Amino acid sequence: MPSLSLNGVTVEFPFPPYDCQKAYMSRVLECLQQKMNGVLESPTGTGKTLCLLCATLAWRDHFKDTISARKIAERLHGDEMFQNTPLSSWGTAATDGDTPTYYTDVPKIIYASRTHSQLAQVINELKNTSYRPKVCVLGSREQLCINQEVMRQESSTVKVHMCRGKVSTRSCVYYNNVEEKSTDRDLVNSVLDVEDLVKLGNKQRVCPYYLSRSLKQQADIVFMPYNYLLDPKSRRAHSIELKGAVVIFDEAHNVEKTCEESTSFDLTPYDLASAITAVDRLLVEKTKEAAHGESLTEDFNSAFKMDVETIAKIKRILLDLEAAIDSYELPSDRGVTKPGMFIYELLERAQLTYSTKTAVYEAVEQISGYLAGQPGIFLNINGLQKLADIIQLVFCGEPSDEKERHKLMESNTTHFKVHIHRDNSFHKKKQSADVWAASSSKKQGNILSYWCFSPGFSMQELVNQEVRCIILTSGTLSPLTSFTSEMRIKFPVSLENSHVIERDQIFVSIIERGPDGVALSSAFDRRFVPENMASLGNTVANLSRVVPHGLLVFFPSFPVMEKTLEFWRANGHADRIENVKPMFVEPKGKGTFNEVIDGYYSKVNDPASKGGSFFAVCRGKASEGLDFADTFGRGVIITGLPFPPKMDPRIILKMQFLDEMRKKKVPGMTYLSGQEWYRQQAFRAVNQAIGRVIRHKEDYGAIFLCDQRFKGSDVRAQLPSWVRPYVRLYDGFGNMVRDASQFFRVAQKLRPVVEKKAAAESCGTVWSSDTQSSRFTSSHSSHTQKAKALDAHLPSLKRRRLNEHSGASGMARICIEYESEVQESQRRPASLLDALERGDHGSAEDANAVVGEEKANHLSTLSLQHDKRMADELRGGKRKIKLVHEQRASVSDDVSEEGSASRAKKFLAEMKKSLSQVNFDRIIQALQTYKKTDNLDILLTETAVLTEDANTHSLLRGIYQFVRPHHKKRFDERCQQLTGQSCGYKVDHSLSKDEKKALVLQSATDRQSAVGLTSTSTTSTCSQLNTQQLNKGGHHLNQQGLREPLTGSAPKSEVHAAFLSDVKKALGAEQTARLFQAIHSYKKTDNYESLVTTVVSLFTERDEDFSLLVRFGMVIRPHHKKQYKEMLDALIGQSVSAAGVAALSEDQQRPASSSPPAKTQSKISCFFSSSQRK
Repeated sequence: MPSLSLNGVTVEFPFPPYDCQKAYMSRVLECLQQKMNGVLESPTGTGKTLCLLCATLAWRDHFKDTISARKIAERLHGDEMFQNTPLSSWGTAATDGDTPTYYTDVPKIIYASRTHSQLAQVINELKNTSYRPKVCVLGSREQLCINQEVMRQESSTVKVHMCRGKVSTRSCVYYNNVEEKSTDRDLVNSVLDVEDLVKLGNKQRVCPYYLSRSLKQQADIVFMPYNYLLDPKSRRAHSIELKGAVVIFDEAHNVEKTCEESTSFDLTPYDLASAITAVDRLLVEKTKEAAHGESLTEDFNSAFKMDVETIAKIKRILLDLEAAIDSYELPSDRGVTKPGMFIYELLERAQLTYSTKTAVYEAVEQISGYLAGQPGIFLNINGLQKLADIIQLVFCGEPSDEKERHKLMESNTTHFKVHIHRDNSFHKKKQSADVWAASSSKKQGNILSYWCFSPGFSMQELVNQEVRCIILTSGTLSPLTSFTSEMRIKFPVSLENSHVIERDQIFVSIIERGPDGVALSSAFDRRFVPENMASLGNTVANLSRVVPHGLLVFFPSFPVMEKTLEFWRANGHADRIENVKPMFVEPKGKGTFNEVIDGYYSKVNDPASKGGSFFAVCRGKASEGLDFADTFGRGVIITGLPFPPKMDPRIILKMQFLDEMRKKKVPGMTYLSGQEWYRQQAFRAVNQAIGRVIRHKEDYGAIFLCDQRFKGSDVRAQLPSWVRPYVRLYDGFGNMVRDASQFFRVAQKLRPVVEKKAAAESCGTVWSSDTQSSRFTSSHSSHTQKAKALDAHLPSLKRRRLNEHSGASGMARICIEYESEVQESQRRPASLLDALERGDHGSAEDANAVVGEEKANHLSTLSLQHDKRMADELRGGKRKIKLVHEQRASVSDDVSEEGSASRAKKFLAEMKKSLSQVNFDRIIQALQTYKKTDNLDILLTETAVLTEDANTHSLLRGIYQFVRPHHKKRFDERCQQLTGQSCGYKVDHSLSKDEKKALVLQSATDRQSAVGLTSTSTTSTCSQLNTQQLNKGGHHLNQQGLREPLTGSAPKSEVHAAFLSDVKKALGAEQTARLFQAIHSYKKTDNYESLVTTVVSLFTERDEDFSLLVRFGMVIRPHHKKQYKEMLDALIGQSVSAAGVAALSEDQQRPASSSPPAKTQSKISCFFSSSQRK
């Protein structure tokens, strides 16, 4: 693997890094070496996770090496072990200067991300590096427990207590094997994620949960979801030691919310009622035991040593707390808000204070543990567990006296508010686990909410734990200043990285109005207006035709998505979308999400489909955690700005809190205003959804912002820095459709993807031939895993695979499908395109010989040779004499063909030397595609790269030799336009081989019969051809006949009348008048853009009107027909014939000839017809 030196540290990287990756790793190393916190933003697709891992692990190795160097120096008593490498060159920054350090002082790396699925991707990235640290992944019992008796329990709290009971009594066979297996060297050195741990546990009958906790002690890097790190309860439960550790938060755009939620709680009437019921049940049982004095009492006491009085006290605390909360009379729609300090006053009414907290906490824990372990008793103990958590959260710290206690209480509650509000849920929660509490929980009461409004509270807790440094990184953190100000700790190191993509890989448009001209807006007063929903439906339906493969549509919230989709289903918009791209909708619950997303992936992969559309919400699972790489996400539609619900009490209080803190002007602290924070939440959600479209260096896609509010400069300024330069504003919907179609057409040609395979061979066989890189591949058994494929976010693997598939023989790649055709290799090439196909199938010696002729075939020399040949061909007389001479001398065609093949082969070798491998491969692929499809547009698009540098203009002219006769004139005109120099086109270049033979024969005959014909050797070939003789007098090849309408052909007026009649029936009087006005304006101004904008909006509202859109081609002027045809191809999803666009072409109107001409004659007819029309 390539290695590079950054900040004095040698970093091993899987491939040569980009500049933005070097910059990112340098900042990571700066944080680690200088013990400084950092906030680093790098767009999705720049490989930030890989950079983060490589830089951090390289620094850790360097740290250990420096310790080794010091120990060696101590043994040598100051002598140098390596004369040429003094000890000072090892550096001291890694080990903090002169501080004595030991191997046990090497910092542990704690790597946190939002979910376990994201951590699984990180661990896959780690497997692609050369680093092999000792790894541990922490998970919950829900994910890691394999004891079926425990997993059968519905409540997670019951699972916890049952597990603890089995562990304490050593009655879990899986736990009993942990100690033995945790020292297994192979296991310790393996890189395992949660899924791997569970497989290992089932195979070797060892508990994955406790095994991961055991591995944590000796791990170099510990992976965990970041709520384990930020939630004080989870941190204690998992015994996470932070002193001196490097803490990394990946996908840190969610850290703010997690920090606040991990230190907040909502205590509902249902929680209290279920806790009271559980304690009451135990109290009754215990009282009966005491009254009867049965022998069971001893067994009971041995397992549960608590007297009736203590249980009764816990019940009294719960009842008092319930009464204190319900003592507030509240209006149904509002609550009571108090300062954070009020929580202590409220809890004191229930005898909960700093002096009683320990005793109450231990009693509650003991009761919960006992009830959870009782067989046959099904009690909901979640309420008891919540009370224990509240005690730990509110009464944190151990004050020594009254003064310190008051100070501690103030600091604990500075960033909190107490909010008491009515419980309007009517207790519709699932109560299946608590059959005993059903009656007690029906009473309506108040909810006690204790909300944190500053993520800085949790961050400060980490700093207080004496971590080495904290690194926050994500693709969407901007604006960094406001993000860091919320955290309340200093971040001296910051970075806003650029993207690695090119301009042609992204298309961003703001769609202010739909195709019907209605303004689009998701504002509260507009989102459910029928006209707005209808216009948005038309917009999405049209874009589903333009965007290939997978289309993602994001709504501001679930209610907005549900109501909008309901309207679309009722009014036909959903059917229009479904007919093009079947619709998949993100579910609210977790249960069916995987099924839905797998269905979407399958549909996009289906070669028989046009792709699929996935409808989701901003801040949802699809917008955050999934990787829609390549065809799975070619377009993203944002249907509005996802502002948080403004009337939500928590949102209101958050904004009030920020305004209050800003007014206080705390020294050294800056706070956003409430309104700034509110706007920032919306844009951060949008930016996260936008990030789904570009997932790696070779990916491409379009972003459509369908809300008129996006056109404001202040709103656009909130978009990611890598998106802002590409944002386009459009006056009309038709113009946007045209440009989007063009973008995808070019992108698909420049970056073709592997063709879809049949469903039976979909995922698993994609890399089957990749023997050398087998360790890079993982199981692709499901489409979900395919979306997370490694090369989706590792550009190096993309490059590697391109090179590997190219084979050993360079240019042979262009004709790989012909390698098995033995018969082909036995015949001589029939044309230059055949020569291209066979060019690299010769012996290796031939190829090397051609490549070796560098001096003779240098670019400038090739250009001179080519120009000389073209100059000779421009001398019409010489060309004509040569043709006659060859006919008389009966020169073999094979000799000419071999000469052409040789020239083609030399030209290809020269082009390969002159271009980069990527550009060369693109042009070769374009030639091969041109050979198969006869589509000159693809060839012109791909070879446009040769026009960027004057030194490669001659190569573009060299491509002329591969162009088929009927395209040569058009290619020559394009070349003249782009380079200012002709390819040497002559009229007879447009004749096929057979036509040239016919011309030579005819010329010879004419020369014998009319000596005067041959005397004018300098006149053009075209003027000498007698078309009537060539066609045996057929009138339809006579040049004069082309100008005269044929008898029996349909008059143009009749066709126009039929079309206009159909338009009036389809559109109605008002819309027809609008169309006529647009046509009239077009005839006056020749403004194609304005016409198309109107036409597209009128003819795309209903599927049945698309035929009119095709027939409208008769109105389009000749110089716009090609442009119009390309737009139709993109909208309809299949190629529309030129005849379809030019509906009034003479070929369509005239009847078929009774005696069709021969093939050769028809080709000549095509040539003269096209030249005559031009």
